[in-house]
Amino acid sequence: MGKRTVKVGLLGLGTVGSGVVKILQMNGEQVTRRAGAKIEVKRILVRDMERPRAVEVNPQLLTTNPDDLLHDPDIDVIVETIGGVDRAHKYIEEALHHKKFVITANKDLMATAGDDLLLLAQKQGLNIYYEASVGGGIPLIRPLKHSLGGNRITRILGIINGTTNYILTRMSLENMDFNTALAEAQAKGFAEQDPASDLEGKDAAYKLCILSRLAFNSRVRFKDIYIQGIEGLSKRDVFYAGELGYAIKLLAIGEELQGGLVLRVHPTLIPLTHPLASVLNENNALFVVGDAVGEVMFYGPGAGSLPTGSSIVADLIDVARNINRQVENSIIENNFQEKRIVSMDELSSAFYLRLQARDKPGVFASLATAFGGEQVSLDMIIQKRSVQGMAEIVLVTHKVEEKNFNSALRSIQRSPAINKINSVFRVIEK
Repeated sequence: MGKRTVKVGLLGLGTVGSGVVKILQMNGEQVTRRAGAKIEVKRILVRDMERPRAVEVNPQLLTTNPDDLLHDPDIDVIVETIGGVDRAHKYIEEALHHKKFVITANKDLMATAGDDLLLLAQKQGLNIYYEASVGGGIPLIRPLKHSLGGNRITRILGIINGTTNYILTRMSLENMDFNTALAEAQAKGFAEQDPASDLEGKDAAYKLCILSRLAFNSRVRFKDIYIQGIEGLSKRDVFYAGELGYAIKLLAIGEELQGGLVLRVHPTLIPLTHPLASVLNENNALFVVGDAVGEVMFYGPGAGSLPTGSSIVADLIDVARNINRQVENSIIENNFQEKRIVSMDELSSAFYLRLQARDKPGVFASLATAFGGEQVSLDMIIQKRSVQGMAEIVLVTHKVEEKNFNSALRSIQRSPAINKINSVFRVIEK
């Protein structure tokens, strides 16, 4: 006979931890039926016992001592929602050594130390569940591990950072400048007071690292990912992109080519007809291409107390069923292969370029010479009105090898006719 009650130790009662407790309070009966056992939060680790909480809990559940959870033989599963890397890593290792299943929402930890922790879990006959680490409330980990398991996935395209997507949406729809849109995102709680990880593309890269492992059955490391953020992106670029039939999105892109894996995060011009172009505000989405399924997209809220808590409770249901031997305990990640990482110079892409040039004869000829010398052909070119002897030129190239485009760009920068290169972004057609 299986366990009738699965007892939980919850590390953290902040935004995500509160969401977990709230969902168990709201939907406890339904969760019990689906789990095949009652799920009971036995202890909660907090930093400050007196701090006001977003959810009402029995004060006797609270403790500031992690040993009260990690060393309690009555607790079956540890749910980690404290974030950060070092402390969370230590607690999860300790939980596994004390024969407890682990659930985490920690993308940074799973991207940087997930391989080692999953190997430890396997040695202990346990498992780590991390659905909430990517995409908030959107189910992404399970579909990649199970639902799409019969596919060879060739490409994933994701808007997986809500902060940058909110900023780019406001710049596009409300003609806001970058700083105003960022300030609004911070005021509404969609951006941290220190938003560097989001704006620099690191947050999306951590998530891409986790998703790419599952999509391509490969040992992907954070250092394998090319990263370019959206800092300094101008509303002029957002406007011109719209004029040309594109939206600008911070995309996380993973592809398996004949030569290996391509993993990158960068601002991208994407056609307005593409499904990802209509993903607005703080929402996230992942577009997946598989050889059997074709094209599928997962869309929804990428963060927040209840959405992220929803993913954790789904993992709790799986853990309960696992403990009672109603589902198999398998860790597929430990069987992944090493695959070659393709450098950006080996890729081909179309490019958007905005520059300032002196408004005099011969400018277009010098551009044509620089591009022609590197076999770069132009798809679209726009010259805006001249202001004080300076003309703004916007152009989009056809697909070209990155090394050729970069060589042409260096030639343009040396030209006396070119005053400044303002922006360079990659363009995808589909």
